[in-house]
Amino acid sequence: MYAALLNNTLVLAVEEAKSTKSNKKVKKHYFCPHCEREMQLVCKDKQSYFKHIPSKVNLSGENKEHAQSKSILTKALREVHFNAETEVNLANGQLRADILAASNLAFEIQCAPLNKSEFRHRHFLYKQIGVKDIWIVGQRHFLGQNIKKSQLIFFRRNYFWQDYYLEIDPFKKIIRLKYNVLLEPLTNKLHFQEKKFDINAIGLKQLWHFHPLLQKYHVNSTQQKQYLQMQLKHMSLKGMQIANLLYKKRQTIEDLPPWVFTNFRKINSPDNVSKYLNQS
Repeated sequence: MYAALLNNTLVLAVEEAKSTKSNKKVKKHYFCPHCEREMQLVCKDKQSYFKHIPSKVNLSGENKEHAQSKSILTKALREVHFNAETEVNLANGQLRADILAASNLAFEIQCAPLNKSEFRHRHFLYKQIGVKDIWIVGQRHFLGQNIKKSQLIFFRRNYFWQDYYLEIDPFKKIIRLKYNVLLEPLTNKLHFQEKKFDINAIGLKQLWHFHPLLQKYHVNSTQQKQYLQMQLKHMSLKGMQIANLLYKKRQTIEDLPPWVFTNFRKINSPDNVSKYLNQS
């Protein structure tokens, strides 16, 4: 490629090559304008161009976790009569499924880091060839008390589990389902229910037929209000954004309706105050 983004500005390789020759000490970070991955400037005698920086190889621990996860899940899938195979090339070689359980069903075990653009690309390829892709994450991506942006891509939703998240622990030989996942009204704190399933024929059948009772969560509205006051006081990014919205609407915290401090919200949704102020 002959162009890339530098500080959100499109630059040409030929011009950057000249700049680099005059000042080799300055390290610049270029990004692809299409997929947003980091790029490297390559300077040669006849031409200069940008190329994508290869993804880093997984740590040995992640490799072991990934390999064992694939092995035990493939074995369990075969026990329930799937003709499961590992490392299957699809989409004319553009995609390699960790586990292809059937012609229209694949499993991806994600232990290493994965950015949003790479995930979207792989998910799109699966959709394009008519294969349902089920993503199960390793330890690096396990859900904790607070949500991380990097975890958002792995959530799925269905009627029985609502927003849910699948984790695999090959050393304990379990799949952990975190379901009915909701965010507090204003914070990034998660509330969810959890169920563990053995990675074997019985465990997989139990997972597929799991229809739980969904709990109704409760939150302290006073603490949510105090959190908002703290964000405004310390002028955090969220605080400044909400302060700007309040100013435009000529409102204060006391003008906000009670539900913004009490109602839980779905994954990938804005905080309740921003939602209310943008809609009102």
